[in-house]
Amino acid sequence: MKNKARALALALGVLAIGYYLWHGLTFDSDDPYVLAWVGWQMSLPIIALTIVPIVFAFTADGILPALTGLNSSEFQGGQMGLGTVRSFRHTGVTLNDQPQVRIEFSVESADGKVFPSTARMIVPLTELALLRPGVVLPVRYLPGRTDKVEVDMSGNGAEAQRAMNASMMRKGFTTEAKLDIAERGIRAQAVVQSLSVPGEIRDGHSKIELALRVTRPDGSTFGTRVEKFLPPTAVGYVQVGRIVQVSYLPENELEVVLTLPVNA
Repeated sequence: MKNKARALALALGVLAIGYYLWHGLTFDSDDPYVLAWVGWQMSLPIIALTIVPIVFAFTADGILPALTGLNSSEFQGGQMGLGTVRSFRHTGVTLNDQPQVRIEFSVESADGKVFPSTARMIVPLTELALLRPGVVLPVRYLPGRTDKVEVDMSGNGAEAQRAMNASMMRKGFTTEAKLDIAERGIRAQAVVQSLSVPGEIRDGHSKIELALRVTRPDGSTFGTRVEKFLPPTAVGYVQVGRIVQVSYLPENELEVVLTLPVNA
């Protein structure tokens, strides 16, 4: 779509300027007051030189999705992956005073392969502080062309969650049984009573062991223990005394699943 719009704008621009030059060079009139280069034809190159830069600007990477709230047509059918921010920088382009940034990603594909890639997008100033190394974002990528991705704007949380679940299972951070508990289980709150770190590290995540006191919907409580791998940024969420969100099945209160935000 982007390439078609640019090609059409260039073709119309060439036709407009070409017609103006042709008219001026071939114009023949006996009236000395009628000038070959002056007339309505003058508007054609002016319009062309105005429209072509605008089309190129508004079809630049990251601009069209910001205007429409949707991914570009090229990436709307792309596969879902998980992009971990490695770094980002301003490109110098702004849209309505909102900066465009170039983001360097490490992308995990649907089949578990990891590749570097980049994306350009308009980021509101109010959200710029949330964009930092280590943040995980759902992205769309094209198989066979992994040098560029787009941050997913479809709002399809279920698809993004499936990609996250598959990644966590591949890394050994969760199991199908735990995912089932998280989906079907009773939502509850629990208080962290103790925290220990055995020292096992997997893919940059540290294993922690928690003793929890869970409150049932009727107000009664029960105790249990939970093991979970967490990134360093999330350890602060499970300190002793903190209240955390959990899920469990009534028939098996010993198996409790801890729920924490992805970008804690």
